[in-house]
Amino acid sequence: MTLLVFVGSLLGAMAIGVPVAFSLMFCGVILMWYMGMFNTQIIAQNMIQGADTFTLLAIPFFILAGELMNSGGLSRRIIDFAIALVGHIRGGLGIVAIVAAVIMASISGSAAADTAALAAILIPMMAKAGYNVPRSAGLIASGGIIAPVIPPSMAFIVFGVAANVSITQLFMAGIVPGLLMGISLVGTWLFVVRKDNIQPLPKTSGKERLSATFKAGWALGMPVIILGGIKAGIMTPTEAAVVAAAYALFVGVFIYRELKPSDLGHVFLRAAKSTAIIMFLVCAALVSAWLITAANIPNEIVGYIEPLIDRPILLMFAIMVLVLIVGTALDLTPTILILTPVLMPIIMKAGINPVYFGVLFIMNTCIGLITPPVGVVLNVVSGVGRVPLGKVTVGVVPFLLAQVAVLFLLVLFPDIVLVPLKYLR
Repeated sequence: MTLLVFVGSLLGAMAIGVPVAFSLMFCGVILMWYMGMFNTQIIAQNMIQGADTFTLLAIPFFILAGELMNSGGLSRRIIDFAIALVGHIRGGLGIVAIVAAVIMASISGSAAADTAALAAILIPMMAKAGYNVPRSAGLIASGGIIAPVIPPSMAFIVFGVAANVSITQLFMAGIVPGLLMGISLVGTWLFVVRKDNIQPLPKTSGKERLSATFKAGWALGMPVIILGGIKAGIMTPTEAAVVAAAYALFVGVFIYRELKPSDLGHVFLRAAKSTAIIMFLVCAALVSAWLITAANIPNEIVGYIEPLIDRPILLMFAIMVLVLIVGTALDLTPTILILTPVLMPIIMKAGINPVYFGVLFIMNTCIGLITPPVGVVLNVVSGVGRVPLGKVTVGVVPFLLAQVAVLFLLVLFPDIVLVPLKYLR
């Protein structure tokens, strides 16, 4: 009955249009009332304690790094570099989108920011070259969701804090799955455009490629500094976020000189607004997380899936299907914050590696960003690229299926995810 109260109050509040953060708080109040322990101090204390975590400082700095990267010209130079590298191949602009998405993912970790930058530059170019525009928009949306999987990733930070799992290990374990997502998109793209009448870009000369690489050198150096510093133990993920923001600011202002001092106020304001939304969600969710534990809901769920506890692969399949369904209705951060405290006790009881689970869980929630009806990244592509949302939704289908296939492949072969951890000191 407790589980029914929790789910019913949460879904009921969201169904009538209450914002997710307030729905989580409402759900907590209903749970307290049902258990006969109503106390407003529980809400206040858990919200304050939820925000009072040093690790969460990485979130505003990575968001700021992404904003500075887009405003300071780093994103555009990465795309120019990818065009010089593979733009001349048949279907090359689609490959450019994925190569650029992977590189940008290793810098900002924000699906919406990366997707907006890619869509603004590449969709007009792809339309002019004769590509199917809805399909191109679907590809760019699918490439954008690689950002929260390849480190540095704000999604891994939120999950790591909520689940008490090493963020450094999550970062390292996300590298191979993120690259596999990119490879699957390239293969799917080349298959679907094989019969299209498209005009490849002229092949660039060696000198032009060298020039594009040189111009993008400062941007390409950012992921090396971030991931190298974390891998070498020089800095923590939180410290890496500060370095990333400072680096993007320095390059945008002093090297590329596209970021003017007068622009900084708007950049900081956008980053502050995004941070406030995420942090309020985290605070509200940790109230529910505390009450979920107090109400013993995880053990109640374990009772329903007891037959699968000793069969981890089947359990993972069942959980991934559940998360896919939830992801169609919820955004990335709320899905993580709502489901993590419910699922982690089950994962631990089944003996599943929490880092492996965390990576697949984040992959799954990212896929939710391109599934209707919510599909935040679909809306970003639609708005920035000026493509009707219905057409983007149709265009994304083959790429969505490819990424779901990668997800369930990793369910069957968990060692693929954990390979980089062997090289982590």
